[in-house]
Amino acid sequence: MADVMRAWSVERPGPVEADPLRLVERPLPVPGADELLVRVRACGVCRTDLHVTEGDLPVHRSGVTPGHQVVGTVAGTGAGVVDFAAGDRVGVAWLRRTDGKCAYCRRGAENLCPHSEYTGWDADGGYAEYTTVPAAFAYRLPGALDDIALAPLLCAGIIGHRALRRASLPPGGRLGLYGFGGSAHLCAQVALAQGARVHVLTRGAEARRLAVQLGAASARDAYEAPPEPLDSAILFAPVGDLVPVALRALDRGGVLAVAGIHLSDVPPLNYERELFYERELRSVTSNTRADGREFLALAERHGVRATTHAYPLSKAPQALRDLKAGRFDGAAVLVNDLS
Repeated sequence: MADVMRAWSVERPGPVEADPLRLVERPLPVPGADELLVRVRACGVCRTDLHVTEGDLPVHRSGVTPGHQVVGTVAGTGAGVVDFAAGDRVGVAWLRRTDGKCAYCRRGAENLCPHSEYTGWDADGGYAEYTTVPAAFAYRLPGALDDIALAPLLCAGIIGHRALRRASLPPGGRLGLYGFGGSAHLCAQVALAQGARVHVLTRGAEARRLAVQLGAASARDAYEAPPEPLDSAILFAPVGDLVPVALRALDRGGVLAVAGIHLSDVPPLNYERELFYERELRSVTSNTRADGREFLALAERHGVRATTHAYPLSKAPQALRDLKAGRFDGAAVLVNDLS
């Protein structure tokens, strides 16, 4: 194994059109006592990577390597690791570490831990030949899916699953999905498998076509009204202007969950039109490891599959530019061609 590796680094956050990512050489990371060294095979491209790269999220680590939907193999272990061995296939996701001691962790809400750390934001992620992960936060992966199919499940899928739970969709309910990228198209498959009627509201014609192919009852522009009142809705698009639009689409007692880590400003809400009749607005913050394990089991049981577009890891900036421009449906996945 070489002593150095290549990795993409956010040298100075800014618009992806200005190439803020730089391909650099770095020493091979050394795993801590409780960590795994993982050789990256594939890494999903998430909108959060775009937020980190462009500076929508504050800098937590200077020159960070983005990427938190990693499928790879264990290349080394820290001295304290006993339950993983070299060659094991593992997944690395967004939530990297929590303190395990705070009131939130003790009550099972580790996603709210004030000392939580995140892959590709607080620590270098998967846009690289190698990365590290605490063994307790690595996922054992089902063997039936290949690397490219698995990668988007590790964030887009897990967050979509938590958002669906936060939206409190009743059995056989009517669900609206605002935005239809990597996370939403996986969430839709779970909801459909559980008997929901799904209405997709998104700007992209390709995304609307994909929604219909997957079984959505309707697919319209994001600012149009769905054909029937909604029991629940999830906002995946990071567009605050859509919050009142989605709230108005809810039936009495409906719930809107906002799934993104970043959202543009929400305009003033009219209480009578958008919140009265016990409509609710909820946020979604990261996920717990239990969420991840539960979703991966559901995905295997229901045959949830990402629509993927593979890019070489050496073309990571182009994948982010295409994501921003909405040039593909589903999810992009970087395949390691650097080693």
